[in-house]
Amino acid sequence: MNQRVEPRRQRCPELRPDQILAAAHDVFGRSGFTAARLEDIAQQAGVSKGTLYLYFESKDALFRAMVLDRTGRSIGQLQDALAVGTPRERLERFITQLWTIMSDPQATVIAKVVQGELHNFPDLAEFYGREVVMPSTQLLAGMIRRGIDRGDFRQVDPVLAARFLSSTAMTHSTWCARRHVFKLLTDVTDEQVFEQISDFFFHAIRATPAAPAPATPSNK
Repeated sequence: MNQRVEPRRQRCPELRPDQILAAAHDVFGRSGFTAARLEDIAQQAGVSKGTLYLYFESKDALFRAMVLDRTGRSIGQLQDALAVGTPRERLERFITQLWTIMSDPQATVIAKVVQGELHNFPDLAEFYGREVVMPSTQLLAGMIRRGIDRGDFRQVDPVLAARFLSSTAMTHSTWCARRHVFKLLTDVTDEQVFEQISDFFFHAIRATPAAPAPATPSNK
């Protein structure tokens, strides 16, 4: 009698967390946080519900792990963008990388859940703010502050400027990913949206040239 061979993913415990996180991303994306069921996530990951509980004790814990997995990679990418160059050059790379991250399907799913449901889950909302919003805001605000100190940017509140840029990029990247809902973006490309956001932001914070000194009347 031929013995049934289990799929490899069932025999590699070290791969299971990644399988479960990938499945969670798909199920949360389809169903949202409230309606998502651990049974569905386990089934999609190819594990039993009991096996899922060996790695994640609850749906909350699974969502947090999914966010941290994504955030860890994103923060590293943003830090790399700030490695070298003038504040303006670093900030340009940061904005480009931020847009790329927020346009990724994984980030879009997380943003959808955060914007649509986390107001009903204050603990998860606080977690998201602490682990996602604060680190990226601090990175961006620090870069803006250095540009102000150099005279590249005008005097603005660095944290508020950072929050303005991040929220604008998140909103528009979500709109771009859901053009079937947001019809106002049907005539422009993602690249054009990004270019307009970047151009608007740099005009908003650029250093204002000093006004020319008033002309001294000539004596006749």
